[in-house]
Amino acid sequence: MSSMSKTGPGLIVAAAFIGPGTVTTATLAGANYGYTLLWALLFAIIATIILQYLAARIAILTQQGLAQAILGTLPHGITRIAMAVLVLAALAIGNAAYEAGNIGGGYLGLETMFPALAAHKNIAIAAMAAIIIALIALGGLKLLEKLLIALVLLMSLGFLASFFALRPDWSALFAGFVPSIPGGAELTAIALIGTTIVPYNLFLHAAMAKDRWKSGDDLHEMRRDTVTSISLGGLISLAIVATAAAALFRQGLVIKGGADMALQLEPLLGPWARQLIGMGLFAAGITSAITAPMATGFVVREIAVQFRPDLVENTHIFRWTAIAIVAIGAFSALSGMKLVELIVIAQAANGLLLPLVAILLFRLANNAELLGEKRNGTALNIACLIVIGVSLLLGFRLVARALGYW
Repeated sequence: MSSMSKTGPGLIVAAAFIGPGTVTTATLAGANYGYTLLWALLFAIIATIILQYLAARIAILTQQGLAQAILGTLPHGITRIAMAVLVLAALAIGNAAYEAGNIGGGYLGLETMFPALAAHKNIAIAAMAAIIIALIALGGLKLLEKLLIALVLLMSLGFLASFFALRPDWSALFAGFVPSIPGGAELTAIALIGTTIVPYNLFLHAAMAKDRWKSGDDLHEMRRDTVTSISLGGLISLAIVATAAAALFRQGLVIKGGADMALQLEPLLGPWARQLIGMGLFAAGITSAITAPMATGFVVREIAVQFRPDLVENTHIFRWTAIAIVAIGAFSALSGMKLVELIVIAQAANGLLLPLVAILLFRLANNAELLGEKRNGTALNIACLIVIGVSLLLGFRLVARALGYW
């Protein structure tokens, strides 16, 4: 068995959330607010471990995808139809926005490595979208997946090494784990959470977990895989924020693209910083641009099966849904909006979607008819309620501030 297969789906989930949104949003958080939002990222890492574990646990015990399990606990009729529409709309809209950020982030990586591409931006984005659609349509992504994960890990090692090379202010860093939101930082705080707790990853993880593990006896292995992989991804995200804070905070620098992000790695890597950031952004963008539409495809097929059981083996629904998400994302990336802003908005949209998905997951994890004695215990329920409460509070504050009330 290969090392990749031994690690389980957790590593794929970690690689999926270490996308261009993570690099961009974490860099902006450190550059604009120093260490003050580290607490939001730490909360997001812990919440991600909890929610991903619950999603995989439900999938293993029921041998169902997450959407399938959610709808299966509802009565037939208008209630099930309404929930299917709600889940479908939330995931499709959220993933379309996220896909725009993925494709845009991948292009930023290419432009960082090859500045001459700026004159051919639309052609490059369209070409990337075409390649992603071809990969989804043809399948066989294992080799590409391993290569891209290796590239993302290479970039991550660069951030970790650069972080220590910059000799950060450790007292200020630890103070950043005390919750506070500087004026105007609400969107960034929610984006940090949204770039880590990605709702579509819950559905993707569940789909992979039920195929990998078949019984409750495998829960221990799944838990170890999830905690280890998500913790590693979280450590990398923390390093990006801290590195940007140490290198860029209070310099008044406006982050417009990958070249600006590369400045934080120059103390360690010199001129190679630009190439490493570019390679990492591109790899992260392509990886996430493949997994986001795949997750949407899984959800649409699971919902379709609830109403048409004969479609369980239908691959056309999965592929055409995934292709549609890529096309919508590419169109949004071509719309002329600044790509860095597009990426942050996509992450904020995920952060606002999070409470809905967490509430559905909480309800499912406490369903005695579905899980019996394996339903949530008191500790897991308290943890879930904290995640839901903090997510709702941050989302409410963002909306209230936008309306001028907070």
